[in-house]
Amino acid sequence: MGHKLEGNNMISLSDLSTKKCVPCNSNEMRPMTEQAAHELISQVPEWDLVNEGGRLRLSRSWKVKTFLKGLEFFEAVANVAEAEGHHPDLHLVGWNNVKIEIWTHAVGGLTENDFILAAKINGLKLHDLVRRKASK
Repeated sequence: MGHKLEGNNMISLSDLSTKKCVPCNSNEMRPMTEQAAHELISQVPEWDLVNEGGRLRLSRSWKVKTFLKGLEFFEAVANVAEAEGHHPDLHLVGWNNVKIEIWTHAVGGLTENDFILAAKINGLKLHDLVRRKASK
């Protein structure tokens, strides 16, 4: 695949799950535009692009089988987040509703790191923790 220049950041259009998050301590790093985020969102199925007060973030929700399965879910996500050095907001509400929000706190918006982490979370084997969707 190719590359796209977004501000001062070169965004690769290759498989995000094989990439590694880069440190966010650079003064050069800027949040991506909404247009750039819309171009990457298709690479992280089931994640939503959310704009809260002009700040973009990624959000996804799951229903887990039990409260303890929710904690196991978070542990699996936390292991990936630690390995990447990029940490999402984790919410467990009403005993079985898991929600994850990802954005780069250091820049107040989205960077490629957020999409990389979302892709890696999508790659986790969490089927035994999550409730099956009702058939339509």
